[in-house]
Amino acid sequence: MNQHATGPFEVKVAPQKPDNEVAQAANIGRFSLAKVYHGDLEGTSNGEMLAAGDPKTSAGAVAMERVTGALKGRKGSFVLQHTGTINRGVQSQWEISVVPDSGTDELKGLSGKMKIIIAADGKHSYDFEYTLE
Repeated sequence: MNQHATGPFEVKVAPQKPDNEVAQAANIGRFSLAKVYHGDLEGTSNGEMLAAGDPKTSAGAVAMERVTGALKGRKGSFVLQHTGTINRGVQSQWEISVVPDSGTDELKGLSGKMKIIIAADGKHSYDFEYTLE
């Protein structure tokens, strides 16, 4: 049965330096992610993002994020996988899904997809459609 969770979140994105010569040669941006979720999902997350291009024109990004907390009272952690594309200034694709079998404790068997909403004032919120086995 599909379930639904929503709420606001804060995010901090910080540039990271490439950690080896191969990464430097690739000239791909690397960023750390730290989030605090509120609402139906109460918790924190940490992750990393790789990005290439200019988000004001065209770019692509991938990220992995481990979320730890409680989803509607059920405690545990899970991993979100992000894939995104910006095409000539328009976000043409951004997909966020739960990595299969990444749920722990009371979140074992979690699957689903999350949407991120960025309001005109820059505030972030999430819309999470999920199932729990």
